[in-house]
Amino acid sequence: MKVRFLVNGEKKTFEVKPDEYLLDTLRNNNYKSVRRGCETSSCGICTVLMDGMPVASCSLLTAKAEGRHITTVEGIQEDAELLAGFFGREGADQCGYCNPSIALACYAMKRELKDPTDEEIKAYLVGNLCRCSGYSGQHRAIRAYLEVK
Repeated sequence: MKVRFLVNGEKKTFEVKPDEYLLDTLRNNNYKSVRRGCETSSCGICTVLMDGMPVASCSLLTAKAEGRHITTVEGIQEDAELLAGFFGREGADQCGYCNPSIALACYAMKRELKDPTDEEIKAYLVGNLCRCSGYSGQHRAIRAYLEVK
């Protein structure tokens, strides 16, 4: 079946199986920043933005993306690089496997929440797991990123 949607602002048409997940469609079409993690929507590694909101691409059928706008980290490169700089300064950038999904979630949070509290930041990112670092350095980096106007 054919499915049409925007990826990072570009109109795309994909030939997919009816039971194909968005994660697989994107990876099969060279959007390699979308990563495979738990495949149960628990870890957040596969996060993309759909119409500006974070979604787990490992459990979203590609057909549900019809007519929607999907953003991968390649679509927010400037913000992702800015956030990566803060992660580096805080020592929160270790293996980097979770960075694309966290960058997308932070980008969405910055657009949705104005001056979020520490608790709101934690709540927004609750589904993004990192096995390398404690979350303190990440939280400081995210706070610094959110304060950039």
